[in-house]
Amino acid sequence: MPTFFDRLRVGQLELNNRIVMAPMTRSRANDEGVQPAYTAEYYAQRASGGLIITEATNISPMAKGYVRTPGIYTAEQIKSWRAVTQLVHSRGGRIFMQLFHTGRIALPDFLPNHAQPVAPSAVKAKGTNYTDQGMKEFVTPREITIAEIVETVKDFSTAAGNAVAAGFDGVELHAASGYLVQQFLMTNGNLRTDEYGGSIENRTRFLFEVLEAMSTAVGADRVGVKFSPQIAFNDVEERDANELYPYILERLSENNLAYVHVSDTAQTGWHSKLRSGYGGVYFAGGGFTHESGSELLGRSEADAIVYGVKFLANPDLPERFRRGAELNEPNRSTFYSPGENGYTDYPRLEQTPATA
Repeated sequence: MPTFFDRLRVGQLELNNRIVMAPMTRSRANDEGVQPAYTAEYYAQRASGGLIITEATNISPMAKGYVRTPGIYTAEQIKSWRAVTQLVHSRGGRIFMQLFHTGRIALPDFLPNHAQPVAPSAVKAKGTNYTDQGMKEFVTPREITIAEIVETVKDFSTAAGNAVAAGFDGVELHAASGYLVQQFLMTNGNLRTDEYGGSIENRTRFLFEVLEAMSTAVGADRVGVKFSPQIAFNDVEERDANELYPYILERLSENNLAYVHVSDTAQTGWHSKLRSGYGGVYFAGGGFTHESGSELLGRSEADAIVYGVKFLANPDLPERFRRGAELNEPNRSTFYSPGENGYTDYPRLEQTPATA
């Protein structure tokens, strides 16, 4: 029966445990997408996890959808991330970078020359996005052209190469949370009638093209992918999800990826539906406690459990799980605020001879 502290092979890596740090936007970068020096300490504090997955990182200027989010497409951005990987590795950690393009969720406020965001179709998402001037409604995106799709696939490939050049052990494609890759999968956001729309085979074409390009750039065993079926976020609607995601995972079983990461925040049973149909390493996320994560591992419905806010507030989360120790409470007011408050200052358990 697998436990949190059994080792796990992920691609070419041997993870020390099966407790994974989730990708979490923290909005500490500057306006050029460069991480501050203290970001290295934030991630390195959490190096005892089996694997760290970074916050979602922009693959190009047109990918940006939120304030103070980092990129991986300029030399200065790459340099700032290299400091992160060096410190994490010096403390024995493993780290993947999550790559994304926000598509229709972006606002012109964040894009070059106040451009309209792009999406599979010109369909406005319901809802609002945060800016430092207050909440603003999403705008109607421009339908992305075939030529732009080809260029965006290249951007993902280049970003993957840049991440590995910055010292990352691998990359995760963000195909969740209603961003561009999931927008192609959605039944309410993709109304195309060409080879990228309509059938499940067509709507998944962009996903598989991106994964193939990233795998060619850095090796499939350095590539993971995250999904969030039917997530109640960013106006996602997937009427055929029960056919769509089993189809995706069945195809991915042949791709020899490092892992598939599925988030089921509503805890609606997606892990039991999908795990059995996937032949590779399966990460499960979505509001797990210590107990519920341990139970899922014990039933072999996941190979590792992904923790978000618990890891944010508890840099030594694996040791707390090991000891059954009390967890710190997160300070939600600092989730996206600049500076080190609520970022690098969460307390660790007191060091004792047993853990020294």
